[in-house]
Amino acid sequence: MPDHVSTLMWIGVAVPAALTTACLIGLARIRRGIRRGIRLETARQQSVPRLSGLPLQRGAGPGREFVELTPEEKAAFAGLVRRLGNGR
Repeated sequence: MPDHVSTLMWIGVAVPAALTTACLIGLARIRRGIRRGIRLETARQQSVPRLSGLPLQRGAGPGREFVELTPEEKAAFAGLVRRLGNGR
């Protein structure tokens, strides 16, 4: 140990270094625990049986439907579109 460096200066370097190391180890353990918990939760959700009373959801939406409108219905719809377009 050099003569011009006091014991307090060495403590001033060693204590923060030890605290930093302890914090890094603690954060690594917390992070590992969170990842383990997420992994267990995902496995638990995948093992839950599906409810047979509910229909399976398809990726696509329902098929398109087409209804032929009468001329009166077309006129009424055009009037409605005009009223909504004008903000009234």
